[in-house]
Amino acid sequence: MTGYRSGVPENWFVDPVNLGVPGVRRRIDTDEDTALAWQADALCAQTDPEAFFPEKGGSTRDAKRICTTCDVRGECLEYALQNDERFGIWGGLSERERRKLKRRAS
Repeated sequence: MTGYRSGVPENWFVDPVNLGVPGVRRRIDTDEDTALAWQADALCAQTDPEAFFPEKGGSTRDAKRICTTCDVRGECLEYALQNDERFGIWGGLSERERRKLKRRAS
């Protein structure tokens, strides 16, 4: 009897990093490169960006709903606060909500 053969090709494995699977990335060792590494896991990067930057008076509901399940929501909000992002939904908060948060923290 020759060796066991399952019928699965030897090259069956597909690297999820090369496929761009959300939440899967190579480890980057330099601080400069890791500062925004969280963005690779952000759900907003996988959806329509217009939802996160609505026109004045437009609904933010869809963007905020996506943010509630995002694994990097905290990093996103921290980035927006540190960089004084003036437009869009960041970390589940609108620009007005971020301003209020900053005032309370002062």
